[in-house]
Amino acid sequence: MSQWILLRGLTREARHWGAFDEALAAHGLVGEGERVTCIDLPGNGVEQTHAAPLSVIAMMDFVRARAVALNVRMPCRVLAMSLGAMVATAWAERHPDDIERLVLINTSMRPFARMPERLRPAAWPALARVATTWTQPERCEALIHGLTCNRIDTRDADIAQWARLRRTHGASAANALRQLAAAARFRAGRDAPRCPVLLVSSAADRLVDPVCSERIAKQWGASHAVHPWAGHDLPHDDPRWTCEAIATWLGEYERTRDIRVTNA
Repeated sequence: MSQWILLRGLTREARHWGAFDEALAAHGLVGEGERVTCIDLPGNGVEQTHAAPLSVIAMMDFVRARAVALNVRMPCRVLAMSLGAMVATAWAERHPDDIERLVLINTSMRPFARMPERLRPAAWPALARVATTWTQPERCEALIHGLTCNRIDTRDADIAQWARLRRTHGASAANALRQLAAAARFRAGRDAPRCPVLLVSSAADRLVDPVCSERIAKQWGASHAVHPWAGHDLPHDDPRWTCEAIATWLGEYERTRDIRVTNA
């Protein structure tokens, strides 16, 4: 079984995954002796001192170099969200031998979606308030939680934890803008990456229209799983469902491959 790399999205860092690596292991998605490697995008988390590149391709080069430095065995499996999923897509397109499986969660990219679909207009006022409260950790994270999470039973604990992360390793406003610019400019290929791809989206995503994932899956002939109520941060809202969807997809792919081999 190949090693997993996890990539987060805009201004978020490895610790925003919470215990998701444990959920992957609990669902048999991490092999014995394997580890899950979370890599921060430049400008986020442990990489906060780096200026975020103005291109997704440059972000991909940075992440790939970090994977090499961390001795990640290739080919690996990559699970990525939002902006991180754009970085993962660029990686799979440009270095196909590096990636064995690709899971893209609640992402969007040209040429498959228009701007109002990539960032829903109803979210724009809240995003403006996020910008004005950027240096106020609790208020800012409460707004982000409201935009990205539909699970509210852990809301107070989430906001307190995320505010602590913002105080210690929070992305700067300048890096947030640079990441937004890179995401807006990124354009994926119309042809699917060479590795098997799973698109996962949330039907109730208030930030990104789930039609973005639907169109990518259709164009690439990729698998697509849809969660009925979770928000943009699907691994936060329902980690169990997310892992089950991945496990089901991997099992179906392996069974299909076995049938092809048997019939060859």
